[in-house]
Amino acid sequence: MRTIFLVFLIMLQIGCKQGTESYVRNTHSGPALGTSYNIIFLENRELNLKREIDSVFDAVNKSMSTYIKDSDISRINDGDTTVVVDQMFREVFELSNTVYNKTEGYFDPTVGVLVNAWGFGPGEQLSLDKARVDSLLNYVGFHKVQLTSHNKIKKELAGIRFDFNAIAKGYTLDRLAVLLDRQEIDNYLVELGGEVVTKGENKIKGKMWTVGIEDPQNAQMGALKITIPLKNRALASSGNYRKFRIDSISGEKYVHTIDPKNGFTKNSKILGANVLADNCALADAYATAFMAMDLETSKTILYGLKDIDAYIIYLGEDGETKEFMTQGFKSLLSP
Repeated sequence: MRTIFLVFLIMLQIGCKQGTESYVRNTHSGPALGTSYNIIFLENRELNLKREIDSVFDAVNKSMSTYIKDSDISRINDGDTTVVVDQMFREVFELSNTVYNKTEGYFDPTVGVLVNAWGFGPGEQLSLDKARVDSLLNYVGFHKVQLTSHNKIKKELAGIRFDFNAIAKGYTLDRLAVLLDRQEIDNYLVELGGEVVTKGENKIKGKMWTVGIEDPQNAQMGALKITIPLKNRALASSGNYRKFRIDSISGEKYVHTIDPKNGFTKNSKILGANVLADNCALADAYATAFMAMDLETSKTILYGLKDIDAYIIYLGEDGETKEFMTQGFKSLLSP
């Protein structure tokens, strides 16, 4: 899965009193989706939800993991036209279509063929030049795929390959949040590979959940750029400072963000994009899109979006690190 650079800061005490109500800190953590997860929720008792949590990860993998050969997405990518997709696949498909249109195609889950070719997927890595990339671009474009009324995928070209990794992690967090909601849990923080969904407050500390965003230029030192309070919102981040590969022959660096417009990996001046939204799937998708486009295009798109806020770290023309924040993001930093 795509690595992003958000860490969460939580200092909790077990069994503290908040008014007349006693809260117990419940935690679950472990490996999942090629990364790790941490779930903290506050209840008046100890509650073990590991089996239910594992079932969410299993269902997402069965539906959308490109690393599992018999998953729905792998079968579709391999040309199986008989696959009837599940509700999760449908929801991710529809959200992807929305963000694809809102970002003018900069978010495009049909880049699977390019993800493989550049060496960031489960498929064969290729030796690429402009002519080869241009030929692969024929298999890219979300407008070239459809979800039929019978819940099957129709592709204009058989070679089109889906890759939902830039939205599936955020969507998984949303499904975990639904799981906790159905248990009538009102205060939680869920983190998966750095993406975060929060609800309610840290009642033990008597304040909102606090998360920190890493400094992309000093991430190895664990340095934070900012910390923000979150309540009933999702936060996702994307950056190229961790997930990249170095060609063993040329020594050239290739980052994992692929520009779906030209097919090449994006070595841009954008160091990191951090997005707030009402759900993590949208935050995840927009964070990916803002890494693939230039800052001015991101600003234009953000001004037209409702309930989406962003904090973008970039290099200015003078080579100095600069920041752009929407007003909604700035408001979280107010004293």
